[in-house]
Parts: sequence; structure tokens; C-alpha cells
Amino acid sequence: MNVQEQIKQYITSQPDPKRSDMQELHRFILQVLPEYKLWFLDGKNSENKTVSNPNIGYGFYSINYADGTTKEFYQIGLSANKTGISVYILGIKDKTYLAQTYGKKLGKASVTGYCIKFKTLKDINMDILEAAIRYGVEARD
Repeated sequence: MNVQEQIKQYITSQPDPKRSDMQELHRFILQVLPEYKLWFLDGKNSENKTVSNPNIGYGFYSINYADGTTKEFYQIGLSANKTGISVYILGIKDKTYLAQTYGKKLGKASVTGYCIKFKTLKDINMDILEAAIRYGVEARD
């Protein structure tokens, strides 16, 4: 199964209204980042044990570790969680930036150093979400 099929299967496995919100967000992120690499992580480790929620990823960057190794990963992530949806903006060095810059303007969302979590799409300001995604991508470029 290719990445697009995995993403489609993951989104359609969600209950409504989360399913329709995830479909809309996926289309939205593809419009914001049309040329970016797509990823799908099923949330399982090498022993096939669930270690996280599945994630749809967009973009690409290398994480450089202190021991000199690198790991390829996505920049923007989308995931369903128990109470709603999470959008991950990875690679921003200042872990207070997202919350300070976008937190109050986003709407009903909790914002951490790299995660924007909300219950439904109607709870957030999509223009502000787009600005946060664009910032995250530009901060890594």
C-alpha cells in the first residue's frame, strides 16, 4: 500500500466529525505545502508495538543528533487523538514561540512547543493555523 492509500485509509477509519475535519485539514495542508513530501507513520515500533498515534507527515528535514547521526523526518504532522486533532510543527528551536505568537489567536486550542491540539476544526482560526504552519516550514528551510 502506498503512502496516499495509507493516509486515505487512516482518515476514513476515523469517526465523524473527526473524519471530515481530518479530510479538510489534509486538503488544506496539501494546498499550503503542495510540493512537499508525504509521510505516513502507523505509530508502531520495530516490534509492531503501538508507541504513538498514527501520523500523516508533510515536508522533510534531517534531525542531527549529538552523536553525529541523523534521522529523516517530516516538518508538519497531522494526527487524530482521543479528544480531537493534533497538528505538529516540528523543528522550531524556540519552544515558546508557537504558544506566544499564535496561541491566543488560534481559538479553542492548546499550544505547546510543537503541537497545536483542538477538538474540532470549527474551534480554530484557519488563517492563523496556516501562518503557524508556514512559519514552521520557513524556520527549517
